[in-house]
Amino acid sequence: MKFSGLESRIKVNGILLLDKPQGMSSNHALQRVKRLYGAAKAGHTGSLDPLATGLLPICFGHATKVSGLLLEADKHYEVTGRLGIRTNTGDAEGEVIESRPVPALSEADIETVLAGFRGEYNQVPPMYSAIKINGQRLYKLARKGKEVERPPRRVILHEIRLLSLEADSFSLYVHCSKGTYIRTLVEDIGQAIGCGASVTQLRRVGLGPWLRPQMHSLEALYALADAAGEDNEARKNALNHVILPTDSALVDYPAVMLDEESTFHIRHGHPVFVPKAPQDGWFRLYGPDNLFLGIGEVLDDGRVAPRRLIAAL
Repeated sequence: MKFSGLESRIKVNGILLLDKPQGMSSNHALQRVKRLYGAAKAGHTGSLDPLATGLLPICFGHATKVSGLLLEADKHYEVTGRLGIRTNTGDAEGEVIESRPVPALSEADIETVLAGFRGEYNQVPPMYSAIKINGQRLYKLARKGKEVERPPRRVILHEIRLLSLEADSFSLYVHCSKGTYIRTLVEDIGQAIGCGASVTQLRRVGLGPWLRPQMHSLEALYALADAAGEDNEARKNALNHVILPTDSALVDYPAVMLDEESTFHIRHGHPVFVPKAPQDGWFRLYGPDNLFLGIGEVLDDGRVAPRRLIAAL
């Protein structure tokens, strides 16, 4: 890993699907990538715990305008829970606070428990989380040994499937709505079984439109840059080759094509009439030559109005 980063801040636009390594915070991973690319502007789309690995989309430049939509998107995880052990953080990084014997369990026993969690589910956020209560981050209170009441949140488990079962552990695939804490889910499953449980491995395998996509590790990104040699432009081109276009995050939104005149008005913030435009929700806007313009919405009078414009490159 010889290459440390491009020499100056540059305009990078698009989305990198980073495979976040275990033991690193999401913000640390973001800063490593931002420095590597020499990017002037970048952000990630929802934190992963340091213990967790997997999909962490990094939005560069104009793509930060759609990062909020990805925060709202469904997530997909593979998780392993250890039975009989509870920790203060809900995962293997915490201190053990309770140990209980694990009963003999069959796959049918686990399936019966999982059935009670499918669909809508009231989940109490963990103390080790970034949620604010009365203006204070919960994890900061937890580090001081304090615990406060947390109102439950309604989350949705679209799918929860048993992948494997051992004498003292189980692995699951989970497709869930935003705001779901997998650590808490595993704890609640352990409570329902009667012996407690905590997370030992967690990997995000999907987010929004991406399910098991090709991801890029930090090591692979550094290797790309190193292989390009000493030329800064060649290194930039090598790194940019793995960046996805901004609209790749929005493939689930319908597309509206605009002619040259409508494109001119939209790019200046003016609503326009577009035949057969969707009548509700947001959609992608494209100008001539399939130029992605941003996100639009239909007004009450039927005109298409820009909501988040992406500047042309």
